[in-house]
Amino acid sequence: MDGSTASSTSSQRTLGEALDEAPLSLFHLKAAVTAAMGFFTDAYDLFIIGVALVLIKGEWHLSAVQTSFLGSATLIATLFGALIFGRIADLAGRKRVYGLVAAIMALGALATAVAPSYVWLVVFRFVLGIGIGGDYPVSAVLASEYANRKRRGLLVSLVFSAQAAGLLIGPVVALALLAAGVNHDLAWRVMLGLGALPALSVVYMRTRMPESPRFAAQVQGREAEARAAMEKYSQGVVQAVAGGTGRVHSSFRRFLSDPRSLLLILGTAGSWFLLDYVYYGNTISAPVILRGVAPGATLIQSTAWTLMIFALFAVPGYVCAFLTVDRIGHRRLQWIGFLAMAVCFALIGFIPGLTHVIVPFLLIYGISYFFTEFGPNVTTFLIPTEVFGVSERTTGHGIAAGVGKLGAFLGVFLFPVLNSALGLGGVLILCSGVGVAGALLTLVLPEKSGHSLDAAYPPPTSVCVTESAVQLATEPAGRVPAETAA
Repeated sequence: MDGSTASSTSSQRTLGEALDEAPLSLFHLKAAVTAAMGFFTDAYDLFIIGVALVLIKGEWHLSAVQTSFLGSATLIATLFGALIFGRIADLAGRKRVYGLVAAIMALGALATAVAPSYVWLVVFRFVLGIGIGGDYPVSAVLASEYANRKRRGLLVSLVFSAQAAGLLIGPVVALALLAAGVNHDLAWRVMLGLGALPALSVVYMRTRMPESPRFAAQVQGREAEARAAMEKYSQGVVQAVAGGTGRVHSSFRRFLSDPRSLLLILGTAGSWFLLDYVYYGNTISAPVILRGVAPGATLIQSTAWTLMIFALFAVPGYVCAFLTVDRIGHRRLQWIGFLAMAVCFALIGFIPGLTHVIVPFLLIYGISYFFTEFGPNVTTFLIPTEVFGVSERTTGHGIAAGVGKLGAFLGVFLFPVLNSALGLGGVLILCSGVGVAGALLTLVLPEKSGHSLDAAYPPPTSVCVTESAVQLATEPAGRVPAETAA
């Protein structure tokens, strides 16, 4: 491209603008499915431990502390995985991390199935958690950066909604094994090992996906390559014309010292922490909660009730979320969901005797699950993909996801202690207060529904350098200008 050509195309659409306006295509569906299969693995592996723990505790005679730590080891590992791989994806590229985290998840799940002892099982669950944590920011951000501005919420929510399948398949597998009378030591190993299958199925697919075009063009300076890749993979749906995009680099130190970034981290990470504290504490402990409401229930009965709640309330919540999130607004849906959760938990906690009557308990508890999915469980995954700039997007999402999983770790680890001290009603009253806090924290976030990912982020002169498209086309891919490598 010569100077006159660059000048003549400067008024035409940039790659980012072309992506924002491109119609939905088979490429978008393929990208969503590829990300979603990894996220199905995330959900299955995180939640199947709730049922498996009941069997492992009996087989290995674990103490309460050992049981709590095993149940939450994967969650604390996701904190490290999200932080580490989130930052790497902003430095080296999303694609390089994409297949790697899927492979780590698959290996971790297979290893848990053959763990010879409690210590090794904890170690392998920790390795699994590293992969899951890394998958959060990369899957979410890739789906967001491929998407157009009008249906970004739909595509990212579709990826996250694979969690619904993980929630359903886990209890189905558990019920099938228990009803078949499979030996408990074999049953929990099969439950955990099956989590490797969906991750293995997408390792190759992920290595074939193109690099995020926004990242390649704006951070790596590879606009021509990104444009060609997107025209190929989208079968010509995205036909962008170069338009003077420059390289944008942001150092981690400057990112964390910028007041605007800190406010966004507070809103995204804080609301995700509060959501996961409640959600994982309740979900992984669901069999224990339901057996507490109905003490005479068997493990098969409590597992069946858990499956019923997920099928009748959680799954419709996911579906309503991805169908309406772009119309309602991403921040608004999160706010509504937090408040509805708070009301449901307050009703259970304050109405006398409700925690001992199974039918009304299941109804209100189920409604709380509906608004968790039709609300913050989806939007805490979505919003961090769009409020941070392109050079810090997986870093910001990784921080939010990691802090969220710290909340999940605390929720799972503390639930048995709080349940013993406060009773189920007291625990749910506390959860109601957490829901109110989440709604308030949501208000610090901007509403990005329907807006371009790039529009609100002109490159600040203190952290980036803008170069002409002609210069970028002649530089080696991935080179970082010296004046921007803070």
